[in-house]
Amino acid sequence: MRSHGHFAADEILGKAYDSRLMARVWTFTRPHRAVVFVTVVLFFPIALLELLQPYLLKIAIDHHILPRDWLGLTWVALAFLGALVLLYALRAWQSYLTHLTGQRVLHDLRQALFAHVQKMDAAFFDRNPVGRLMTRILNDVEAVSEVFTSGLVSILGDVVTLTGVIVVMLGMNWKLALVTFSLVPLLVAVAAFFRAKARTAYRLVRTRLAQLNAFLQESLQGMAVIQLFTRERQEFLRFAELNREHHRAQFRSSVYDAALYAAVEAIGSAAVAILLWHGGGQIWEGVLTFGGLVAFIEYTNRFFLPIRDLGAKYTVMQSAMASSERIFGLLDHRPSIVSSSRPVRAEPVRGAIEFGDVWFAYGGEEWVLSGCSFRVAPGERVALVGATGEGKTTIARLLNRSYDVSRGQVLVDGVDVREWDLAALRRQVGLIPQDVFLFTGTVEANLKLGADGVVPADVLARAVTMANARAFIESLPDGYQQELRERGANLSHGQRQLLAIARCLVYNPAVLVLDEATSSVDPESEALVQQAMGRLLAGRTSLIIAHRLSTIRMAHRILVLHKGQVREEGSHADLLRRRGLYARLYELQCGK
Repeated sequence: MRSHGHFAADEILGKAYDSRLMARVWTFTRPHRAVVFVTVVLFFPIALLELLQPYLLKIAIDHHILPRDWLGLTWVALAFLGALVLLYALRAWQSYLTHLTGQRVLHDLRQALFAHVQKMDAAFFDRNPVGRLMTRILNDVEAVSEVFTSGLVSILGDVVTLTGVIVVMLGMNWKLALVTFSLVPLLVAVAAFFRAKARTAYRLVRTRLAQLNAFLQESLQGMAVIQLFTRERQEFLRFAELNREHHRAQFRSSVYDAALYAAVEAIGSAAVAILLWHGGGQIWEGVLTFGGLVAFIEYTNRFFLPIRDLGAKYTVMQSAMASSERIFGLLDHRPSIVSSSRPVRAEPVRGAIEFGDVWFAYGGEEWVLSGCSFRVAPGERVALVGATGEGKTTIARLLNRSYDVSRGQVLVDGVDVREWDLAALRRQVGLIPQDVFLFTGTVEANLKLGADGVVPADVLARAVTMANARAFIESLPDGYQQELRERGANLSHGQRQLLAIARCLVYNPAVLVLDEATSSVDPESEALVQQAMGRLLAGRTSLIIAHRLSTIRMAHRILVLHKGQVREEGSHADLLRRRGLYARLYELQCGK
C-alpha cells in the first residue's frame, strides 16, 4: 500500500481565537480601513432595528389590538414594515461590504504569499512539496477570508445584538429576564461539550481529506503507469476506501453540528415555555402586559439565535486561525539566499568563472563537492563529465546561487557570487536543463520569457533562425501564437529543446550552462539541436554537462569529476591517452 505522507501540519487546529494571529490578519485590512469602518458602524443601526421589532409588537398588541384601535394599528404595522425594509437593506449593504473586505484581504494575502514564495531558495522547495504550498496560497487564504464573511465579523454583530437584547429585557422586566438567563449555564455546558466533540471530528475530516487529495494527485499523475500495469481495479478500491472514510468523518462532524443546533433549539424552547408559565402569572397579577410577554418571547428567540449558529462560527474561526498560523509561518520563513546589501557587479561582464576549494552538501556532511577547484576563461567552453552523483548539476546550481557553498568561493568575473545582486547574477548566468520547462501560453510568450515580453521582431527572428526552430514554429497551426499546453506537452522533446535554445539566445547571458541538453532527444532532433547549440555557444563562456561524445567534443577542455573534486582535465584525445577515469567512462559508454 502506498504511503501518503504525514499530514500533521494540516491537521493542527489550535484555538478558535488567537489575538496575536488576528492582529496580523488585521494588518492586511489597513488599506481597506474605510470599508471596515463602515461595516462596523452598520452593526449599531442593524442591532437597533432588530431590537425595535419586538417592541413594536408590544405597542401594537397593548395599545391598538386589545383596545381595537385599527387606525393606530395601521401606523404601527407600517412602521414595522419600514423597519424590516430598512433592516434588510442595511444587512445587504453590510454583507456586500464584509464580502468585499474578505475578497480584498484574500487578494492581498495571495499576492504577498506568491511574491514571498518567489524569493525562496531551491532548498526551500526541496523541503516543501508543491501541493502543500498550493494549499497555503489557495485553501488557507480562502479560510482566512471567511473571518470577514462568516466568522469574526458575524460574531461581533451577534455580540452587539445580544448586548442590546440583554439591556432591553432587563429594562422591561428584570425578573422575567433572569428567568430566561437561568438557562444560560446549561447552554454553556452543552455548547462546550459539543464544541469539543466537533473539534475532534473536524480534525478527522481534515486528515481524511488530506489523505484523499494526496492519493488522488498521485493517481492522476501516475495514470499511465496504472493503466500499463492494469491496476485500475486496485486503485479504484483504494480510492473508494479513502472516500468512504472521508464520508464517515464528514457525517460525524455534521451530526455534532446538528446536535448542537438541536440542543440549543430545545433549550430555547424550554426558555419560552418557562416564560409562558412565569409571564402568564405576571399577566394574571397585572404586573406584565400581554404585549410585553409577546415581546419577551421575541427577544428570547433573538437571544438564542446566534448561539444556535455557534458551531458553524466556531468551526470557521478555528479553521481560520489554523490557516493563519500556517500562512504567517510561511511568510516568516526568510530566504537563505538574498542579494548582498552592497552588491558588487563587474562591468562589462566578461564571463570568467572560478571555483575555489568549494565544499557543498545538500544535508549534513554528506559532501557532494569536497575541495572542488577549477577556472574557466571568458569565452571558453568546458565540459563537465563524471559518473552520476559526482556533483555536475550541483556546480550549475552553485554558479547561479540556487544554493550557496558550504565552504570556499564561486567567482564570476573575480567577484564572489554572494556579493552580486541576485537578479543581475541570474541575468548573466543562463541554464538550459535536461527537462525544459515551458509555460502555458503562446510560443512567442515563452520565447520572450526573460525579456519581460519586450523583444524587437528582428532579434526574435534571428534567435529562432539560429536555434533551428523557425521551420517547426512556422509549421504549427498558429505559428508564434500557437498555444502550448502544460509544460509544452503538445511539442516533442526536441522541439522543446530548440525553443529553449532560442529563448536563451533572446535572453543572451554572458555565461551559459547546458545540463544534459541532448540526452533525451532522437538522433534527427539531436543534429538540429547540436547545430543550434554550436551557434548559441559561439564566443560565450560555457559549462557543458553531458555524457554524449558528440556534445563533449564541442568543448575546448574537459573536466572529470570524481568524489567531489576535479581529478582530470584536458582535451578528449589527451584524456583518452592517459587511460584514466575519462577513458573508463568513454569505454563504458561506447561498449569497448
